[in-house]
Amino acid sequence: MKDQLQIASFALGCFWHPEMIFSKVLGVKDTAVGYMGGSADSPTYEMVCGGGTGHAETLQVQYDPQEISYQELLKIFWDSHDPTQVNRQGPDVGEQYRSVIFYHTPEQKDLAEQSKKTLAESGKYSKPIATGIIAADKFYRAEEYHQRYMDKLEAH
Repeated sequence: MKDQLQIASFALGCFWHPEMIFSKVLGVKDTAVGYMGGSADSPTYEMVCGGGTGHAETLQVQYDPQEISYQELLKIFWDSHDPTQVNRQGPDVGEQYRSVIFYHTPEQKDLAEQSKKTLAESGKYSKPIATGIIAADKFYRAEEYHQRYMDKLEAH
């Protein structure tokens, strides 16, 4: 019997580009962008960008573990941004752009911590890995115009 789909949640800067990357990965069945890790209920894009809510722009991935492993998703996560930057990615600055792995299960936590340690020991970066690994909390889906934003740009 086929396993049920699983959820992975990653924050790695502005959520538009990561969603485009992950949505094209074999085994990823659905993606959504939104906000996690903050204190405000029902945050909006304007609230999150204004600061003070504590939320990170987050990509939530629904995947089939029979087709792609969580470890493979972690590799894509690490390869898709600079995990040494604190509260920023490229030109985007603010706590909403921080690097976080939100784990949904104890196994995800263990795998995330193991992959972070392996990356830190690899010598790939001269600065420490700033990525947080924290328990997933409520995911607030972003406004519809943010969903598959890069695909919408390409369509025009």
